[in-house]
Amino acid sequence: MSAPVALTCGEPAGVGPELTVQAWAQLRDRLAFFWIGDPAHLPPGTPVALIDTPDAAAAACPRALPVLRHDFDGPARPGLPRPAHARGVIEVIERAVALARSGAAGAICTNPIHKKALKDGAGFAHPGHTEFLQALAGAEGVVMMLACAALKVVPATIHIALSQVPAQLNAALLERTIRITDAALRSDFGVAVPRLAVCGLNPHAGEGGTMGREEIETIIPVLDALRAEGFALSGPLSADTMFHPAARARYDAAIAMYHDQALIPIKTLDFSKGVNVTLGLPFVRTSPDHGTAFDIAGQGRADPDSLIEALILADAMARRRGAGSVPTAAS
Repeated sequence: MSAPVALTCGEPAGVGPELTVQAWAQLRDRLAFFWIGDPAHLPPGTPVALIDTPDAAAAACPRALPVLRHDFDGPARPGLPRPAHARGVIEVIERAVALARSGAAGAICTNPIHKKALKDGAGFAHPGHTEFLQALAGAEGVVMMLACAALKVVPATIHIALSQVPAQLNAALLERTIRITDAALRSDFGVAVPRLAVCGLNPHAGEGGTMGREEIETIIPVLDALRAEGFALSGPLSADTMFHPAARARYDAAIAMYHDQALIPIKTLDFSKGVNVTLGLPFVRTSPDHGTAFDIAGQGRADPDSLIEALILADAMARRRGAGSVPTAAS
């Protein structure tokens, strides 16, 4: 049996607490996970099983939500983040990483955080969750994958202005993104020979340089060099022809050049069930593909599907890593 998934509390004033309980209600007989946080922040009436160690989660999960207790400074009010909670949110993430690195947790799934609340309350200096996890793990490079049943896509650049993309999109970044994605598809998704489709940056992938030279000067040289090493790469391809069903059948993951080029297709295909996966860490990390949703927190309107899919994927990836089996040919 694999170690259980550690689910962090995230921002206590957001939708994380209620989504956690909804996810537990649907998954309690299917996979073992435990929540790290202050049980006083869970919705009233939540059946809770306080555990001392992660290995108690599997036995507790069918009857109650297993909780590894982490006390916070005061109560939580939905929609109203408190600076006093910032230190606790950060400590929970640190605790989850320690458990994953020790093997006590098989994977980490993270509820959404609110970066401004962490900065205001604890001087949080990282751009986001992913960068904090990278620092805690001491990982040299990580990339963000968005995954659903219909598509896996990785943006080479993420949260920067569109005007900054051409300058940041250099050969080293693109090569690292492709290498990390290829390795993760093998180890975490069971793909023996990953097929990667690479978007161009410009319309029509530059159309031979008439609509931009990034493809000629940056993207094509990287792809040619990696193909010579044995990588199965197609592209650069025009992004407007890459995401229909017949095109998606020809690759295991797509490499996009910027944020919206990656996220628009996956959110169009499966808005509610997309999962954010951090590739390149020494442990498995997934998260739902949404934020804290302060505007609907505590109202019973939040959709748990993305968190449920994130927990299921985290467990599957951890089992595959733990098995150490030879990858199969399909994703």
